[in-house]
Amino acid sequence: MKKINVFLMSAIALVAIIVFSAFANRNTVEPETKKMDEIITASDDQLMANLFVTHGHCSSPFTGKVENLSVTVPMRIDGGNPLEELQLSFEINPESFRTCRDEVITGRVKTEGVFINKNKDNITFKSTDVYTMGLDWYQINGKLSIKGEESDVKFSVSGIRDPKESAPTMLVLEGQLDLTDWGIDYDLIVNGESNEHPTKWMHINMKIDFPQGC
Repeated sequence: MKKINVFLMSAIALVAIIVFSAFANRNTVEPETKKMDEIITASDDQLMANLFVTHGHCSSPFTGKVENLSVTVPMRIDGGNPLEELQLSFEINPESFRTCRDEVITGRVKTEGVFINKNKDNITFKSTDVYTMGLDWYQINGKLSIKGEESDVKFSVSGIRDPKESAPTMLVLEGQLDLTDWGIDYDLIVNGESNEHPTKWMHINMKIDFPQGC
């Protein structure tokens, strides 16, 4: 009888150890689900993109209205770089382009065939990958569409924050586009003649403010 009691006690203890181990492993192996928060800037209807096309020693600056902006970031639970899984998409309305010079140049920039097609398609961007380059410094790869034609682009994004804050309250996006990727001869349409080495680079930058409390 004594041996039976010892056997039963040992079996009960073994079962308890197995159950406890399984429960503990379950709690340590299963990752905590990350909640995704979508952030749309409060001043979305006034957000403008700054663009300029270089011409050797000078440039043609203009602005365009940003539409359908979407910034999505995961809530971090490990104290890591806050935007390393950033997702970003936006559109720029080329019919809203305005130069800092006169209406003649504005009209030329808005000529059909430069950035506007017959369908009046917006310039659109949607991110595909993001790479952390340093603290609050990222490279965002994605697809940019001009006149309905897509091409791969890379932008640099910097997060701006107060030293006391754990996450940025503002993003600054900047980069340059090779207009020949979309078959755009800027000089021919805007300036009336195509150069031997046509202007190809268009630079873009924009500031994206996050609403307070995000």
